[in-house]
Amino acid sequence: MPQRLIVVKVGTNALTHEGKLDEAKIRKLVNQIAAATKAGDKIIFVTSGAVAAGIAELGIPAKPNDVVFQQAAAAAGQPVLMAKYRELFKPHGLKVAQILLTAEDLSNRAAYVHTCNVLSMLMKTGVIPIINENDVVSVAELRHREGYKVNFSDNDHLSVLVAGAIGADLTIILSDVNGLYTADPSEPSAEMIKTVEQITPELKNSLSGKSKLGRGGIQSKIKAAEIATSCGIPVVIANSDTDNVIVDILAGKDVGTYFKAQSPMTAVKRWIAYGAAVKGSIIVNAGAKEAILDGSSLLPVGITKVVGTFNDGDVVSLEDESRHEFARGNPNYTSSQLNLIKGLQVSEVQKKLGADAPKEAVEHRNIHLTEEKQ
Repeated sequence: MPQRLIVVKVGTNALTHEGKLDEAKIRKLVNQIAAATKAGDKIIFVTSGAVAAGIAELGIPAKPNDVVFQQAAAAAGQPVLMAKYRELFKPHGLKVAQILLTAEDLSNRAAYVHTCNVLSMLMKTGVIPIINENDVVSVAELRHREGYKVNFSDNDHLSVLVAGAIGADLTIILSDVNGLYTADPSEPSAEMIKTVEQITPELKNSLSGKSKLGRGGIQSKIKAAEIATSCGIPVVIANSDTDNVIVDILAGKDVGTYFKAQSPMTAVKRWIAYGAAVKGSIIVNAGAKEAILDGSSLLPVGITKVVGTFNDGDVVSLEDESRHEFARGNPNYTSSQLNLIKGLQVSEVQKKLGADAPKEAVEHRNIHLTEEKQ
């Protein structure tokens, strides 16, 4: 069997019992990852559980709505969690490496590529990379800055962004549910959906539910599956308590809900669409919007307003004059420069900024459409 690159994500509820780390549950997962690794697959492990581990370590009541408390708990819990993984992987002759990521780490293109290189190096040396969001220094305050939108908000999203970045063959998302259901699994009429051909708006709107300890829920998992499948990566959502769940999924057995991969994007557009935080917005007139939806670049003459502060090469939202986002892109100019040249013809731009100033504010090859032309 050809070597495969697999991302396995496990949620807080799949690692804990009554709010504390459950060694038996963790051991089951570690044993399966070790078995898959020895069979030739390369595994990247995205884990939740640091906050829950930290709350138990500190021995104080949880404060779910207190961001600083959550970050402090994560700081206390990360070494506990990693020590447990190191202890349980060691008998299999496997070493682990911890990688903590923030939204900014995947928003900067150079850091994004560097992260991929580090992951590749670790796997070449036979190490299991263990990834978690860096809650301790996660720049939550940026989420409220004008024009700023984070690229991930939980480890479900992080797992598929990593999968897209490294070109994984499959993402497995494990939690305490068996898969995707037609209704709340507690309802007698609920039936499990074995295969999802395509994630439609109707499917997303029909779902609800949130994790008790973690930040994810079924909607988060569907969004994650949508990101992965649009990058050409299939996804399986399954229950971590199912015996040999990882081994059986990798053997092609009928476990959980399988989401079929769609036609993949290019690497750059994948990063623009999902990997990077949006640093600001460019508001365009109706003619510019129509041209972009038809596959053209954005010229300065079509820009009516610039929102936020960003550098050239950052990802920005392209919005119409009603502030509806229809695309995202990598601009050739900073927000300050765009404020100087918005609404100007190319000849006027070059008079202001020099003859070598780019003609396009955003080139079409660096634009990802978030909606189709009607």
